[in-house]
Amino acid sequence: MIWIILGIVAVIVLWFIVTYNGFINLKNRVENAWAQIDVQLKRRYDLIPNLVNTVKGYAAHEKEIFENLGELRAKAMGAQSVKEVGDTNNQITQALKTIFAVAENYPELKANENFLKLQEELTNTENKIAFARQFYNDIVMQYNAAQQRIPASIVANMMRLTPKEYYPVDEGERGPINVQF
Repeated sequence: MIWIILGIVAVIVLWFIVTYNGFINLKNRVENAWAQIDVQLKRRYDLIPNLVNTVKGYAAHEKEIFENLGELRAKAMGAQSVKEVGDTNNQITQALKTIFAVAENYPELKANENFLKLQEELTNTENKIAFARQFYNDIVMQYNAAQQRIPASIVANMMRLTPKEYYPVDEGERGPINVQF
């Protein structure tokens, strides 16, 4: 009888250890995924001043756009929560779209090799940010779901784990796309 009780206790202890380690693994994956987003956002923040300076030489009268982008960059670099980072970076994306739209009015700028390189680098960075955001949200979903499953939720409560925030999508990107020919 004692062996049966010891066996049951051993199984429970092993289950607890495996579940605990699973949560630690998921927590580390969430933090790593966030760090990957952070790396891409830093790259983006570093490219913005170069882009602004290149465009500024051709479109100096578009001063308001450049100031807005500079303010957003500073705000994004100081953001603390996932929501703040996401919301600010969605605003930066809109501001960059405005700069690229302004560039359409300046054929010399569109032909400038430095501008073209910066535009390509920013496009590549935007793609990497989108991929990193998707990966982060996938890992957050796994982490949050693991906390909600019974009986693992018991271990999650003992560890005082809380759900992580998803990286938000720009509200403007949620609506239907209007294509006109």
